[in-house]
Parts: sequence; C-alpha cells; structure tokens
Amino acid sequence: MKKLIFQKFVKDTSIFFILMCSTVGLIVWTLQAVNYFDFVTQDGHGLKTYFSFILYNFPKIIHRIIPFIFFISLFYMLVNYDFKNELSIFWIHGVTKIDFANKIIILSIILTILQISIGSFFSPFYQFKGRELLKNSNIDFFTSLLKPGKFINAVEGLTIFIEKKNSNGTFSNIFIDDESKGKNRTIYAKNGVIIDDADKKIFKLFNGEVINNDKSKINVFKFDQIDFNLAEYSSNTILVPKIQETSSKELLECSYRLYIYKVEKVYDTRCKKSVHEEINQELLKRFYKPLYIPIIAILCCFIFIVSKNNSSYSKNRKIIFLITFFVLLLSEASLRYSTISYLATTMYLVIPWIIFITIYIYFYNRTKYV
Repeated sequence: MKKLIFQKFVKDTSIFFILMCSTVGLIVWTLQAVNYFDFVTQDGHGLKTYFSFILYNFPKIIHRIIPFIFFISLFYMLVNYDFKNELSIFWIHGVTKIDFANKIIILSIILTILQISIGSFFSPFYQFKGRELLKNSNIDFFTSLLKPGKFINAVEGLTIFIEKKNSNGTFSNIFIDDESKGKNRTIYAKNGVIIDDADKKIFKLFNGEVINNDKSKINVFKFDQIDFNLAEYSSNTILVPKIQETSSKELLECSYRLYIYKVEKVYDTRCKKSVHEEINQELLKRFYKPLYIPIIAILCCFIFIVSKNNSSYSKNRKIIFLITFFVLLLSEASLRYSTISYLATTMYLVIPWIIFITIYIYFYNRTKYV
C-alpha cells in the first residue's frame, strides 16, 4: 500500500513536471528563436536551416530550466496534496515523514543524474550539430545579404563589396576578394546579377577584370562575363566547437592536462591556458550545479512538517518557497565566482554538500518521531 501511495505521488509530480518543462521550454525556446533568426539569416541561410538550427538548441534550454521546473512542480504538488489532505492519507497508512522525504530525495537524485547527462552529452552534441548544419548548408538568401556600401563575408573565403544595388535587381561596381581554396585574387566588375537555379546559385559578373596575386607575379586579365557558382562555397561559420559545444570527456581531459602538465593542445583552440578558467566553470556548471536539486527537494519537504492548524501556516509556506528560491539563485550566482581562485572553487565544491547535510539532519531531528 505504501508503495502504491508513493507511486501515485511520483506519477502526479512527473506529469506536472513534464507539462511545465514543455510549456516553459517552448516559451523560452520561442523567445530564443527570435534572437536566433537574425543570427542564422544574416549569413543568408533559409527558413529550413533556421528551424533545424533552433531545434538543435532545445536540449540546452531543457537543461537550464530543469532545477527551476522541478522546484515549482514539487512545491506545487506538495502544497496541493496538503491542501486536499492527501498527505494525511500517507501518514494514516504508516508512511513516516522521513521515509517520504527520503523517497523524494531519491527521485531528485535520479533527476540530478538526468540533468548531468543532458549537460554533459546531449546538449553539447546537438549544439555542435547545429553549428555543423550552418557550416554545411547552402546560402539560400544571398541576394538579401548584398547591401550597398557594406563588406559581406558570409561566404568562406570571399569578401564582397558592392557600390550600388539597382531597382531591377542588378548590382553596379562590384569588388570581390577571393581567398577560397588556395586562391588569392581580386575581382572587379561594372555590373552583376544573381541567377537562382534549382541546384545552384550563380553570381554573373560583367565587364571587369581579375587580378591574380601569385607569390612571384601579378596577373591581370579582363573579361566580358564570369560566373561564380555560390553553391560551391560554404558558410563562413566556424566549425571548431565552442566550449559549451564540447563533450565533458574532452573538457575533463583538457583541464587535467592544463592543470597537471601545463601543456596546451597545439591544434585545439579550446584547450588553451587562456580559457582554462572558462573550461573549469563549464565543468562545474555541468557536474556540480545539478547537486542543488536534492537540496531543493529536502527544502520542499518542510511543507509537510508545518502544521495546517498553526496560524502562521501560510507565512511558513511562503518562507519555505522564498528560501528554496534563494538557494536556486545562490547556485547561479556562486557559479560566476567559482573559478576566480582555488579557495572559491573549493567552496563551490563543498557548499552544496554542507547545505544538504545540515538541512537533512535538521529535518531528520524534526521528524524522527513522527
């Protein structure tokens, strides 16, 4: 019977948690999608690429909101159960408050492991997949990128400047610096137009000259027409993943190498002494920040040791909410200063354990005879 009672609570809490995660996640995802629109389309990518890119960033959003959603879900369900006197049914059937709290803590540990997994593997993996998508996708809206008087470098190896965009869609006085695929040439054309075909996008240039800058000599030749197949050029998006897009295994190896051997990876811009602090902070965010989830769980459990008959019941419930919310803020704020010194890092590693053990001992002493 005790098992069935707790299973019902877990089921109700899980359903509410999933609904809240989906709702808040979609809201945050939509807000970020608006910001990502300029980021993606400013390089000329189409709507298909844009929607695929923002989907790849959804695991990152879920990873960030899990502690807050768990807090809201658990707090709401405990208050709701208490309001409907369903918690009293637990106590009547022999469920002790400390046993009930222990099961909630176990549930929070499972969620902690889930968040560590998402932050260590899924989120970095899919963020990097999004970067690969931008790098390998075609530039669909190249025409919209070409603005008079501005240098455009959305295409890898090409820098394009146009003086004028005509009302009929053509361009005048075009300058192109082409350093793609080992080339080193400058192209000038009086006129140009972009032709969209099914599989390729052609930039036709008319009445100009090409200046080839070889190491030994400079060659110049004039042309009546020259075609650029823009489909042959990739996006200027950097393919090397950022620290947030790197797996925890690689970050741990890099941090260990920098700390023990003081050795950098020559060909890896992510494994440099200059970013060692940032790497350590990212690792702490992935592995230690989730440890605040069990703290949230034990704090919420104080709801069912506050008597409803007490005149200050409502006030105590608000205090529990505010203290738990403060702990969430503490986990965020302390992370920012966690790597400024060895002492700060040590404190960040130790504080979650001290807080949890202290609160659990206090809770146990309050409920061991109840």
